[in-house]
Amino acid sequence: MSRAAVAIGDLAVSTYVVPTDYLESDGTFEWSKTTLVLVEVAAGDARGIGYTYADASTARLVADTLAPVVRGRDAMGTAGAWMAMVDSIRNLGRPGIASMAIAAVDTALWDLKARLLDVPLVALLGAARDRILVYGSGGFTSYPEDRLRAQLAGWAERGITAVKMKVGRDPVADRTRVRSARDAIGSRVALFVDANGAYSRKQALAQAEDFAASRVTWFEEPVSSDDLEGLRLLRDQAPAGMDIAAGEYGYDLPYFRRMLEAGAVDVLQADVSRCAGITGFLQVAALCAARSLRLSGHCAPALHTHVACAVPAVCHLEYFHDHARIEEMLFDGAPSPVDGALQPDLSRPGMGLTFKTSDAARFATS
Repeated sequence: MSRAAVAIGDLAVSTYVVPTDYLESDGTFEWSKTTLVLVEVAAGDARGIGYTYADASTARLVADTLAPVVRGRDAMGTAGAWMAMVDSIRNLGRPGIASMAIAAVDTALWDLKARLLDVPLVALLGAARDRILVYGSGGFTSYPEDRLRAQLAGWAERGITAVKMKVGRDPVADRTRVRSARDAIGSRVALFVDANGAYSRKQALAQAEDFAASRVTWFEEPVSSDDLEGLRLLRDQAPAGMDIAAGEYGYDLPYFRRMLEAGAVDVLQADVSRCAGITGFLQVAALCAARSLRLSGHCAPALHTHVACAVPAVCHLEYFHDHARIEEMLFDGAPSPVDGALQPDLSRPGMGLTFKTSDAARFATS
């Protein structure tokens, strides 16, 4: 039985710059605002949305390069549209904003497809579970100790079973901050740290030994994610029970393959908003499944909820303070943790999100 194609029509892109609620910094970078690039794509009587957290120049790339190769294609053909977008940026370079632009369009196309079929995205992908655990993420190096303790303890009180804090700005102060964080959350909540590649190899090894006394069980990017040998060194020599994690800066499949072939991580991270969307995330998940390796979703919790519940390899999602706050502000239907987990809303088609255009207007730049 043949099926009539549903042609993709209008594709619109807009940009919003949202100030943080407090100065944020990690081991290597500092910021006071976050940019959201939103893509809306229509076909038939449905409209899908997708987005990425990226520079405003990403929107220009979507409008000028990706939109022309997507319009007119069959809305059911997400794989074909994804390949066409990848082909279109061949001479621009795949890592960076090109993959983030593809991510915004790809998630919008998956959302559109599910809406046309009137099913939740997790049902379209094939559910592996009905909920996915999260860990609260923030604890920025710019936070004074009382704010750090309050934020992490607040997540613990909400039933979130793991929290993550930033380290790397001051190795000596980091040790004190980690001990304070452990005191604030008690003994039952897992404590993660993220150095964003700020330490040298020997610094990271020394910090790992000290952090182990506070029962830190996750050390993210102890050295640069480009230093695969260094990550492997940390993985081999870190205290027992401390996972080494990295991968958030992966934009294409070869990046992730190289990281896995180097044996660099215990848990691989991937970000739907960076790794070329849901299509790219599913490809990364296949690599993990082939190696029996766990996969963790990085940031943008509303983007990851459905696909994480469809991928067996995913162990948890990052409930990143900055992104969770923006998603709750600007999207109706943004999921909120219940008993330490996010759950797709099966009563809504697609990702279940509706953009609050009027609420977002004050942040609009284009």
